[in-house]
Amino acid sequence: MKLLFLCTHNRCRSIVAEAVTRQVCGSLVEVQSAGSQPARKVHPLTLEHLALNDVPVRGLRAKSVDSLAGYHPDFVITVCTDAAGESCPVWAGKVHRIHWALMDPSVLDEDAFACSAAFGSLIATLTLRMKHIKEVFQRTQNTEVLADEFTALANLFVKGNGPVRQRQDLFESMPAARKA
Repeated sequence: MKLLFLCTHNRCRSIVAEAVTRQVCGSLVEVQSAGSQPARKVHPLTLEHLALNDVPVRGLRAKSVDSLAGYHPDFVITVCTDAAGESCPVWAGKVHRIHWALMDPSVLDEDAFACSAAFGSLIATLTLRMKHIKEVFQRTQNTEVLADEFTALANLFVKGNGPVRQRQDLFESMPAARKA
């Protein structure tokens, strides 16, 4: 399975998603991140908080979606509202587009406590989501089932000590075949 996380500047949320996915899924998933208007570099707090959470940061860099012309993802996941509204390059074959609205913790850099809490929440949320995707992918490689799972996870966040669902019990609403 190939994933592409898109964020306009590719300096925080999409970078965190790429790093967490690589750590959680290992070689099961090929993952990249990019931006339509990439920053010159990854936000330093992004790298700092990934490292503090034992997520490897080696090789992470901000890059343009145009630099990935040879990369053909199965899923494109936008992680910021601006990127969700932008047109994406056309890839050969069927590409599932999914939107995960994630808060940008780097904008809180003037409030160290709030920034740290937001990074912790972002990393925990993405870790929980990608652990679930990994479990599903190990059961089935059906892209339609996986697309449904990616979409359902858009409403699952971790705040404080545990997951918070924006819908009434997210996983109880899933068909029995998808839970197994």
